[in-house]
Amino acid sequence: MKPNLWWLVLPAILFIILFFLIPVISLFLSSFDKAMPGQITFQGNFSLDNYERIFTKSLYYMAIWRSVWIGAVVSAACLIIGYPLAFIIARTLKPGTATLLTILVLSSMQLDMVIRLYGLMVLMGDKGLINSGLMALGIISEPLPLMYNAFGVIVGLVQVTLPFMVLSLIGAIRSINPSLEEAARSLGSTRWHVMRTITWPLSLPGVYAGTLLVFALAISSYVVPALMGGWKVITLPIHIYQQIAEVGRWQFGAAIAAILFITSLFAMGLYILALRRNAGGRV
Repeated sequence: MKPNLWWLVLPAILFIILFFLIPVISLFLSSFDKAMPGQITFQGNFSLDNYERIFTKSLYYMAIWRSVWIGAVVSAACLIIGYPLAFIIARTLKPGTATLLTILVLSSMQLDMVIRLYGLMVLMGDKGLINSGLMALGIISEPLPLMYNAFGVIVGLVQVTLPFMVLSLIGAIRSINPSLEEAARSLGSTRWHVMRTITWPLSLPGVYAGTLLVFALAISSYVVPALMGGWKVITLPIHIYQQIAEVGRWQFGAAIAAILFITSLFAMGLYILALRRNAGGRV
């Protein structure tokens, strides 16, 4: 970039410093402060008690594990469901059809998350459409536990994050030169072999990006575990809300938030390593 054009990025840099860097630094400083209910400002009483409490009480370190495995399952489910849809949209020759399918994907993002989740609750509740229909048909005698458990949280998170995975994959698949697939097909490769040896490897950057994005959204979600989990599936964001909004222990809540942030950074590190390995050092 030319030296006289640096001022163009100055507003973005100032915005990041003011609304991201400073809050994150404040968060980490508060996490090392001694916990005092109702005290918000940093006091400078350096202590590791907050982190010691997190990793010595099963209530908290199990929430870390629960958040991570739910995020991993949601990422895998979105990839399995979203890849075929993204492939169809990216390979559709008719622009109108591709536009329609893209609009259908984006339409789920137009409604507020809470409204969408309440729709899922109507569908998956004990007296919801699924259980009522199955019981009316005599297939089951009592409602299936579709909500207020990990399954309900996973379904809710997949419904919320699936469009992000699809959009990430569409761009990656569209960037693949179709002539590579056509050449393999002309040499006798089956569609499955072409998908496994050409399309899938070349689309891995989109797979990694979509997986990272979905994982970060899943582990940091508060609304979905609160509504679909019924406060029975306790994840890190639930603990953060309880400590800050209900108990007023800002320092301990900041420590939990710092753990959540570090978990996201660790996932990003794995993403960069995987991308570099896949790209042969070009990244």
